[in-house]
Formats: sequence, structure tokens, C-alpha cells
Amino acid sequence: MLIKIRFIRILFLIFIAFLALPLAAGTPPARLDQEKLSQIDAVVNEEIAQQNIPGAVICVGQGDEVLYWKAFGDKIIEPNKEPMDKETIFDLASLAKPIATAAAVMVLADQKKIKLDDYVRTYLPAFACRGKEEVQLKHLLTHTSGLPDYTDAAALKKQFGPICPDKVIEQICSLEAMSKPGEEFRYSCLSYITLARIVETITREKIDIFTRRHIFEPLGMKHTTFNPPASWRENIAATQIVDGQPLRGVVHDPLARLMGGISGNAGLFSTADDLAIYCRMLLHDGQWQGVRVLSPSAVRLLTQEQMLGRAYGFDVSSKYSWIKGSYASAQAFCHTGYTGTSIVCDPAHKIFLIILTNCVHPHDKGVSKPLRLKVADIVFSTCP
Repeated sequence: MLIKIRFIRILFLIFIAFLALPLAAGTPPARLDQEKLSQIDAVVNEEIAQQNIPGAVICVGQGDEVLYWKAFGDKIIEPNKEPMDKETIFDLASLAKPIATAAAVMVLADQKKIKLDDYVRTYLPAFACRGKEEVQLKHLLTHTSGLPDYTDAAALKKQFGPICPDKVIEQICSLEAMSKPGEEFRYSCLSYITLARIVETITREKIDIFTRRHIFEPLGMKHTTFNPPASWRENIAATQIVDGQPLRGVVHDPLARLMGGISGNAGLFSTADDLAIYCRMLLHDGQWQGVRVLSPSAVRLLTQEQMLGRAYGFDVSSKYSWIKGSYASAQAFCHTGYTGTSIVCDPAHKIFLIILTNCVHPHDKGVSKPLRLKVADIVFSTCP
């Protein structure tokens, strides 16, 4: 009888422990210290005073909430000044790679229209030459395809005109690989231009239309697009002055301009508000407010390390992951854009950090690295 009672007691304790497991797993992370977040103000104002950036919009959130969202400085300073506001639209530059292009590839993978082990030659036969025959989609996604980082946009423009997307693709296909696929990490705009063309080949839609239909519109991202309409121009942060005029609503990246502003490497414009939606979607395993755009497995591939420090879209631990600062967890994923934009998301604490600047305005002499590091350390050092 005593043995039976002890056995029942053990079963009861095991049952209680089992019930406690999901409760512990579901315990929300400790809330960010909002008072400490106010330190961001002084950091941004100092960077503006030192003329490192004309202005910025910073957004910090945790879980479902936006805890900090402020605008600083100016959206344009030459030939005239206009103050930045929280709804200012920015040229995201290379943030287009994970947010649009890689996400589009993941949508197609969810739809079973592609596999990430597919060879690029399956969709672009001309690509299969000069050491690129065995390159797979996963190599393009992780910048391990062997492709160079860039190609001569000025020469292509001179030979073929200001908009020549097919010639850009022909040029990429003709290039010799600099390493074997999967062997080296070499950040490459050309990889993502190629991916966008593959998306177009499969769907018969350009990357702007496909991402708008499958990602941005379903999520309610109302000011995220390629080639923003003229009506948005006054609220777009200016980038570099080119041929005497500041680029405002025209993509900064030269190759993306050759692609007509619709490119896999750059060309996407957005706001902090919209990007906060996107970050929360990722931190909620592919859905936001009841709308699912990616499967949980697709989000893991997009945001967790797959090859040489890179996920299939975002950065996790490559040499470019310094933007996470000193305190973000090892799970944190991130990406930057040349114009002065960046995102860091930390699943361990459900935190996202969005930094939008136009440091290339007016003459491509600004710097955003100090701001990125200082703000990241403020945000993620508040984690317990």
C-alpha cells in the first residue's frame, strides 16, 4: 500500500512538472527599460551635430509593442532644409535583399514552386558557365556563390543606356566565379539581382509586384514599395546629389537604377512604421495580426544561420554582424543598407531595432557606424 501511495505521489509530481513546462517556455521576456531608451536622443543629436548624418528615425519595439519611435534632424539639407518626421520614407538600399528578395524566395519555397537546393542553371541556363555550373539558390541567398560583389554599372550605362535590366543579367551570367559554391562568403549584390530575376522567371511577375501581393499588402505595409509614386516625393529622405539633383524617390544604388529601380539588391523604400510590422511578423514566426505570409520553417531559414555566418537572407554572425553591438544574443539577426539603414531583431528577447538615416546625403560622405553601434548597445544592454 505504501509503495502504491509513493508511486501515485511520483506520478502527481511528474504531472505538475509537465504542466509547468509550457508555462515556463511561454514566459514573456523582461520588458525593456524605457527610461534607458531615452539615452538614444543624445546619441542621435550628437551624430547630427558632428555632421555624420543629416537626420534619422529610430524605432525600438518588444513583442507586440513599439516602445520608442522618434525622428531627428532633416530629411534633406541641400539645396534646402526640411525636417525629418516619424513617417519619413527611406531608400532602404540593401535591406531590400532580406525584406523583399529573400522573403519572395521563401514564399515560393512555401508554395513548393522551388527548392533551395535547386541549381541556378535550372532557371537561368546562361548562368552555368565559368565555374558557376554548380551554384544553387542557397548559395545566392548566403552570398557564397562565388560571384563578385559588384560589376561596373557606369560601363553598362555607357554602352546600353540608363535602364538595361537584361544586359545587367547577361553581364552577371557571363562572369567567372571567384571561388567554388559554398566555399567562401563574399557579400554580393549580383547574387540578389540574380535571385530577383529567378523569382520573375518562375512567377512571371517582377519582384515589386510579387512582394506587394504576397508580403507587403497582406501585412498592411502601406508605404513600402519599389519606385515610389511622385506623390510620395516630399516625404522621402534625400540621398546623394547626382548630376546636381538630390535623389529623392529614385534608388541610390547604380545597378538598381540600371534595373529600372526594381532590383533584387536595392530599390525598396519604406518607413519605420512599416518595418516595425515586418520585424514583428518575423518575431511571430511569419504572421502578424492573424495574417500569415511565411511559414515558421521559412522564417527560421530566413533568420537563422545556415552557411558561413549567414541565414538565407539575414546576417547572423558574419563579419557584417557588428551592427548587433555587444549585448544582443547569439540568436539576433540583422542587415544594413548602404544609405544608412539597418535592422536588428533579437528573438531571445523579442526586441527589434530599426535605424533609418540618409547618411549618403548630400555628397556620400556621412557615416552611420557610430550611431548603429551606440544605439544597439543602449537597446540590448537593457536586456536582463
